[in-house]
Amino acid sequence: MQKRVWFIVSATAVVIVAILLVLHARHQTPPVEAAPGPPAAQVALVKRGNIDQVLTLAGQFQPYQEIDIHPKVSGFIRHIYVDIGDRVHQGETIAVLEVPELKAQLTETGFEVQRAQDEITRAQHNVARAVATHGALHADYQRLLQTSQAQPGLVAQQELDDAQAKDLSSAAAVDSAQADLAAAQKGLQAAKADNQRVSALENYTNVVAPLDGVIVWRYADTGALIQGGTTSNSQALPIVRLAQSGVMRLRLPVPEQYVQYVHLGDKVQVHVSAINRSFAGSVVRFTRQLNFETRTMETEIDVPNPSLAIDSGMYAEALLQLAHADNVPTMPLGGIVLNGKNYEAYVLDSNNRVHIRPVQVGIEGSRLVQVSSGLEPGDRVIMAAQEKYVDGEQVTPVMQETRASEVAPQSGGVIDMSGQLSSGNGGQ
Repeated sequence: MQKRVWFIVSATAVVIVAILLVLHARHQTPPVEAAPGPPAAQVALVKRGNIDQVLTLAGQFQPYQEIDIHPKVSGFIRHIYVDIGDRVHQGETIAVLEVPELKAQLTETGFEVQRAQDEITRAQHNVARAVATHGALHADYQRLLQTSQAQPGLVAQQELDDAQAKDLSSAAAVDSAQADLAAAQKGLQAAKADNQRVSALENYTNVVAPLDGVIVWRYADTGALIQGGTTSNSQALPIVRLAQSGVMRLRLPVPEQYVQYVHLGDKVQVHVSAINRSFAGSVVRFTRQLNFETRTMETEIDVPNPSLAIDSGMYAEALLQLAHADNVPTMPLGGIVLNGKNYEAYVLDSNNRVHIRPVQVGIEGSRLVQVSSGLEPGDRVIMAAQEKYVDGEQVTPVMQETRASEVAPQSGGVIDMSGQLSSGNGGQ
């Protein structure tokens, strides 16, 4: 009985204590919530750096010049000294032709020169004889004339007339002899010219390289009959094909929207995957007109190739610089807001309050943009969700680390120029 009473009393006490605790909790003062702080904002610094816009294009190498070498005259190949792949220099003999008829013609014209010289000698002797004869006959006529004038009637008129006729005839003979001498001299000049012509043709049997280059193909062997390059037969084969490969032409099709950036002398980085090498070149010429089908402008880069590491037909990628700015204020693209046609930036002051500023931008990359005006290096700019903030609002800045410089590709990826350039951003 006592145990039952004790259990009832204990249970009653527990219930009373629970009721008292609930009542105490209801009458206790509620806690005060902490006041909210300024909202957080992702910000980045305006820095000073470089921005490059570059265009990557694929092109194919061609020799600077490539020519088929034909002989001036037709003949049989007596010797050929080169084969495909040989490197030759200007003036070096490539082949020697055998043309027997040219030797005969050269001998004949030599005889003609000698004969013309003999004709000159004969004409000179005729002139001397005619001059001497004329001198004697003229002197006789003058003596008879003076005697007739001093003593009229002493000399018969017939004798005087005969002497005068002989004088005039001898003078004409002198003129004729001198004309023959002049003709003989011109004949000598003609004979020498013909001899020089045949001699020049005979010299053409020695076929030489017109420029430094590489023999890329050989069409004839020893003993083959080769037609002269001046014949009307368009099917005549050359002896060899010569390519000037010390400097290579890299032809690039520049799209229409980038034509405005192409200028003579622009530096270009060229990467040749086949040999895993990079070269420096420059824009040397472009067509100044667009291809109507592809809407591109053919642009040529000259790449020095002194070691002949680049072969004709190799493909290459060229990195063409479109726009460039050095040591200018730059910032991430996320910090620029387009409001209508104007650009704005949300800038924090020293008290972390937001100020909306109009800005002007220059070169745009894929991640960075050049700031032309409105911001200075060191300014802090909100990078995202700018619409959540109002002018004059105080924020808690959360700084983002960003790069100051960038090389921005405009087509494809940036070529790895052995560490000279890297994909995406370059940093400071």
